Amino acid sequence: MSLPVQTLTGARRMHAALDKLRDIRLLRYLLASVGALAVDVGLFLVLLSAGMLAAIASAAGYSAGILAHWLLSSRTVFTDTVAERGRERTKQKALFVISAFAGLAVTTAIVGAADYMAFDPRPAKLVAIALSFSVTWLLRSRIVFRPAG
Repeated sequence: MSLPVQTLTGARRMHAALDKLRDIRLLRYLLASVGALAVDVGLFLVLLSAGMLAAIASAAGYSAGILAHWLLSSRTVFTDTVAERGRERTKQKALFVISAFAGLAVTTAIVGAADYMAFDPRPAKLVAIALSFSVTWLLRSRIVFRPAG
């Protein structure tokens, strides 16, 4: 049994619209990440120049970036899948923090390892940024802000 041509055309249009929405969401996530990254790297560089250990400075910067990222993500990226107030919203925030800890672990391990091996921690932070972005995007788009159903 085959579907009418109109149904297939409508399904294709819906699929194209969903693909476009995903592209826009990824772009918004990228922009939110840039904002959070500015907070992260700015604090990292300030603390590093103040003499703090690179791994600790990196963790502190990343932690400040987590807060900035929640504010930006929940208000500009995943607006249609942010849970309402109450238990579901608390659960979502907890999952967001867990995803942030995964990114924090990646960031701290890479920067700490580079510093331990006497490499400049700033380029290591760039590598950590790319890997952390990938890990957190996957977790947040597929788990934290997963559409209901």
